[in-house]
Parts: sequence; structure tokens; C-alpha cells
Amino acid sequence: MATSVASVESASLSTDLFYDILRRLDGPTLATAACTCAAFCSISREERLWENVCSSMWPSTNREDVKSLIASIGGFRKFYADCFPLIVNKEVSEYHWNKYLEYPEEWTEAEYYGDMDEFETISPSDFVSIVDIRYKDKAICSKVLWGIPNANGFNGWFHNCPFRIDILTTYAARDDDGEGEVTLSVSDGLPPIFSMEKERKDGKLWKELRDGLRLSWIVVNKKMKQAANLASWSPLGGQRHWPTDKDFVIRFGSVLPAKDILPCQVVECILSMKFRVVHTEEEGVQTTLKLTELSMQLEDMEGAHVNGRNSLLILKEALSCHRSKNYSEVLESCHLYSKVQSELKEEKMRSESRLDRLCILSGIAAFITFCYCIL
Repeated sequence: MATSVASVESASLSTDLFYDILRRLDGPTLATAACTCAAFCSISREERLWENVCSSMWPSTNREDVKSLIASIGGFRKFYADCFPLIVNKEVSEYHWNKYLEYPEEWTEAEYYGDMDEFETISPSDFVSIVDIRYKDKAICSKVLWGIPNANGFNGWFHNCPFRIDILTTYAARDDDGEGEVTLSVSDGLPPIFSMEKERKDGKLWKELRDGLRLSWIVVNKKMKQAANLASWSPLGGQRHWPTDKDFVIRFGSVLPAKDILPCQVVECILSMKFRVVHTEEEGVQTTLKLTELSMQLEDMEGAHVNGRNSLLILKEALSCHRSKNYSEVLESCHLYSKVQSELKEEKMRSESRLDRLCILSGIAAFITFCYCIL
């Protein structure tokens, strides 16, 4: 009997010790540890462990309303499995310009805007955006947006106008928003900037922003009980915003499938954040940047904005598309899309140039023929 009690106490002690070890791990390490032995596998199923992992990676998940949302779609373990891998579209290379399907002129409005029966099952209010920004591994911004702004009513302008979500504008319009401005300063790790003219020459601040910023934009569909991270985590590119040179636009995103929704078959989800330099060292205060824009929009291969109706269908498909934990593979997919898009634009310009030359030659030939007939 004493031996049995000792065994139970020993097992309990081992379980507590294992739990204490596992709760200190990050997500990938915890998932790996779960495959090492039966004890770790059993303990790793504890929701509390995955809740700690999610709250560490995505501070927005600390909110009580977000915790309830995650519980309703399957729990933190499933949420992490859905949102830690990023979206990879390996079909981009199949849609070069010579295989690009043009919008047929004979399409009816219903055909262009997609299957109405399928669309009516999608409600903008079913979508939730969970957004987190980090700079040098420090969380600087966490926002949660319930539904899609200005999307009420199936006959509203939203469904036929370019799709766009602007997080900061939406928050600013709410009376109950008590969150302050999002800023970055030297105390956060920014390099001191003594003048914008010097910054334009050496680009030190731009390089720090490009290397230090990380974005996670998770979209959850409450009805489908699915979630996906639409961001690329690392920036895909960016630029100084003309003409002030005080605005820095950093672009993130992913390539989403649009098969049977748009002729181009794939679209780019563009996630943009804009920082404005509000103070420099020459003003007698430390260098400070303010976040002025945080937005999402979808564009097709030709750079045209996707309307709200089709965007909802694309976001729905994105929740179940292929993903990868290899971030370099994700970036490669996005860069491949940009390459194919550039080739498409170049070919279109060449075609237009050939058409222009043909029109000029036809005009000259017509003029010569006309002159010959007169003479």
C-alpha cells in the first residue's frame, strides 16, 4: 500500500515538473517536445500551455473577448496551429501573362460578382481581425476589429467598391476607444535622427524599420470556426511617401487563391503600415515616429483593387488554403507573385506599344492612299 501511494505521489510530482518545463517553451519547441514521449504528449494537450504561447506571440489574445472567441472556434491549441504557419501559394508560377485570363465582355454582372448563393452565406460581421505589431521583439500595437467597417447591408456601396480595412481610422471613430497613439522612439531602439536630409542620404532609419518591424494580421471567421494569418511577418518592401519624406510606408502581405472568383486566379493581400517622423534630434527631443496608417486591401494581377463582394469570398477561401512554417518559403511565394506581375505589366506595355505602332502605320498608309487618289 505504501509503495502504491509513493508511486502516485511520484507520478504527480513528475507531471507537475513536466508541466513547469513545458510552460516555459515557445510554440514550435512545445510542439516538438510533444512528439518526444507519451508524458509530454499528454501534458502538451493542456489548453493553458497553448494560451500562454498565444498570449506571448499575439498580445491581442489576452483580451477576454478574444479568449472567448478562440474558445468558441476550437481552443488555443487549434488557434496556434492555424495561425502560426503563414499562407503559401505555390500556384503563382502557373499564371504567367500568356495564361492570364481576360475578363470576358459577355460576362453578366452576376457572373462577374460571383455565385450569389455562396455569397449570401458570408456575412461581414462574421470576420474578426486580430492585429499585432512588434518592433525588435517588443509589442508596440495590438488591435482587434470585430466585423468589417461600413459593410452593413447587402446592397450597400461596400460590395461594389474597392475593399479596404483601415484599423486606425475605425478605432479613431469609436467613442469607447481609450487607447493612445502608437509611437516609436529612441527608447524603443530607434536610431537618433538629427535631420531628415541626412536620413535621406544614409537611410539608417528606413533600414532599422525594415529589419525590426514584424506584423501579424489574423482573420477569424466565427461561423466557419477557422482562422488564418494573412501577414508575411517580415516586410515585403516599402518606400518613403512622397513628397514630405517624413512618412515611411512598410508593406506586408500574402498571395491568396481566387480560383473561380476572379479570372486572374490569385490576388495579393496588401497590408500597409505608415509611420510619420514627428520629432528629430535637431528639435531638442528624441527621435519619435507615429503610426498613422494600418490597412488591408486586395489587388489582382493587374493592380486593380478587388471589390468588397469578391474580397469576402477570397477571405473565406484563404482560411482553408495551404500554409507553411518556413517563413523563407512564404517570402519566396510573395516575391514570385511580384515577378510574375511585373512580367505581365511589361508584356501588356509591349502589346500596347505594338498596337500603337500598328495604328500609326495604318494612319500613314491611309493618308498616302488618300493623297494618291486625289492626285
